[in-house]
Amino acid sequence: MLPEGLARWAAPAKLNLFLHITGRRDDGYHTLQTIFQILDYGDELAFEATDDGRIERVTEVPGVAADADLVVRAARLLKAETEHPGGVRIHIDKRLPMGGGLGGGSSDAATTLVALNRIWGCGLTVDELAALGQRLGADVPVFVRGESAWAEGIGERLTPVELPSRWFVVLRPDAAISTPALFAAPELTRDCPPITIRDFLASGGENVFEPLVRKRYPAVDKAMKWLDNFAPARLTGTGSCIFAAVADEAQAARILARLPAGLSGFAARGVNRSPLLSQEHDWKPTL
Repeated sequence: MLPEGLARWAAPAKLNLFLHITGRRDDGYHTLQTIFQILDYGDELAFEATDDGRIERVTEVPGVAADADLVVRAARLLKAETEHPGGVRIHIDKRLPMGGGLGGGSSDAATTLVALNRIWGCGLTVDELAALGQRLGADVPVFVRGESAWAEGIGERLTPVELPSRWFVVLRPDAAISTPALFAAPELTRDCPPITIRDFLASGGENVFEPLVRKRYPAVDKAMKWLDNFAPARLTGTGSCIFAAVADEAQAARILARLPAGLSGFAARGVNRSPLLSQEHDWKPTL
């Protein structure tokens, strides 16, 4: 829970509607194509500006030390880059599962950059914040910019896209997936032919990690088979979460009401603009 009296800043989830690897660079990074679909559901953060210069994460996050947390690293990076003298106490209402492929940590970091840029009065532009975000992780800039987007390169080349408004069921199987192990897998498809946005909108695409995850993590495979009974199930990113597009909120509720043991999940609506954008625009200092 977040303390009363503080502004609540959204840190929305994302889905990868498809994920292709098109090659590998000389530095070892994979080049990819994907679409980031922003959801209207995610974590929420609150920030207390202080005068002591300290960056403090108030909320305990199981399994994540404060110094390693992207929100703390984001706040420290912004403070160092702008030479801001103040500090902050960061509160997190953590709703998104870690390692789920929903971008929770990256979204939290982006929200920290955007919110503190306003609260501290740093005056950085969106482009400058996105550049800082890229130093924290490849997914952070899409959340800073706050628009569903087509991504290429290592995920840093973003083109906003207008996607149809749809409801999604998102499920979390009981599995902890190692992203480095997936990228290192010899059977991973690394030579997908490049496609265009028009190609995707016409015929869709696949997540090249899905066959690997289904083979190595039986809980994910079982969950996808169950969700397939209601709508085609897909894997998002390189995490354990799966999703399906459904007709409306009512259908999503019916599916969630029938969840078997070992599965948790939520319903969310896909949006083209992050709720963070309107908050950043409307925010006013507490008097």
